[in-house]
Amino acid sequence: MSAGGSTGAPEGGGGLRAAFGGLTTRGRSFLAAGAAAAACAYLLGQADLLRVGLLLAALPLVCVLVLHRTRYRVAGGRALAPARVPAGAEAQVRLRVENVARFPTGVLMLQDRVPYVLGPRPRFVLDRVEPGGSREVSYRVRSDLRGRYPLGPLQLRMADPFGMCELTRAFSTSDTLTVVPRVEPLPAVRLAGESSGYGDGRHSALAAAGEDDVIPRGYRHGDDLRRVHWRATARHGELMVRREEQPRRARCTVLLDTRAVAHDGSGPDSAFEWAVAGAASVAVHLLGLGFSVRLLTDTGGAVPGPEAGGAAGEPGDAAGLLLDTLAVVRHSEEETLAGAYDALRGGGEGLLVAFFGDLDEEQAALAGRIRRRCATAVAFVLDGDAWALGPGGIRFATGAAPVGERLRRLREAGWTALPVAPGDALADLWRAADGAGAAGADPGWAAGRRGA
Repeated sequence: MSAGGSTGAPEGGGGLRAAFGGLTTRGRSFLAAGAAAAACAYLLGQADLLRVGLLLAALPLVCVLVLHRTRYRVAGGRALAPARVPAGAEAQVRLRVENVARFPTGVLMLQDRVPYVLGPRPRFVLDRVEPGGSREVSYRVRSDLRGRYPLGPLQLRMADPFGMCELTRAFSTSDTLTVVPRVEPLPAVRLAGESSGYGDGRHSALAAAGEDDVIPRGYRHGDDLRRVHWRATARHGELMVRREEQPRRARCTVLLDTRAVAHDGSGPDSAFEWAVAGAASVAVHLLGLGFSVRLLTDTGGAVPGPEAGGAAGEPGDAAGLLLDTLAVVRHSEEETLAGAYDALRGGGEGLLVAFFGDLDEEQAALAGRIRRRCATAVAFVLDGDAWALGPGGIRFATGAAPVGERLRRLREAGWTALPVAPGDALADLWRAADGAGAAGADPGWAAGRRGA
């Protein structure tokens, strides 16, 4: 099977009692008819009727015993294509059943367990499978909601040729479909972050005048022998190697405000889902530009964590890690941004891109102090009043300061702050952030953009 698939064999049917519990309506009717015929034969003294009754009762019993004793050696597998899919997109699930026994199977009925948000349970009927043969079927799943959804286990229903009994056996393996936020392509803008090198030469620049100016260090186990600096080795009397200068990478932190008090509503069209999709789009975009991206929430939790050194290997691996994290992010119970402020206490964060919900006066002031921890800061502030617009044009009060006041406070602290209303495209806001930053984040810029 392809990547993301699983294989296994069906588990047992649960014993003879479970086999009798699999009697169909036809099988139970035959049993009842046989018992009734046997009782009438006893009362009326009719031996022929007794034989008919015994035959009617014996047929479903024999079918149960034969089906229970049948040991189908069937291997099953599942493959997802792809195993990680954006919200609103479809994924294909392929099921494969193979008969590894020396005898053909009867009619097999397959049913795969899927959560209701992915659609109805798929069911398939397979004709007899020859020894060594296989059958493959497929179905599609789709979800507008982020999350991790289990698929399986696959259930195999077996029936006798007379339809007297059906037994259900389940495979032990299952898979997980990850529905990640939708990622919107963003234009290239000049939002520069602080470059920070890594490796042996991080804090010292190597001179380019010649080999004599290279600063060597002592040999460490695993160093490439081609880096041995023989002149320094002869001078120091021990094996010395050249320092390895690693490329410099710009750093970026994407701050996502997940506080439940800062976001009203839920569902695919809510403000919180827009912020999650925006954070995913910005992170993937900057990773593609060579940034070292870290995702930070108001709780102080960061991905990748401190042990990863702000990076997660290759850009594709880092993007997958960030998207998997955003697929399951939920509202937090925090009421302040103190956790994010503490996580940024070290400073030197380069570029900071934040997605804020409703900010009161205290949280706006705290966001201003967060701004001092980085070189460049861009904030997308979701207009709670606009997102809280109810049916029929009724606007519900959110209790937060007007968006214009929040933007003014953030800009005074040095943020490039932009308001976000329902229907706004992140690509347009991202391009506008470049223009606002170049213009010095004029407090009247946003009002001019909206024609207010």
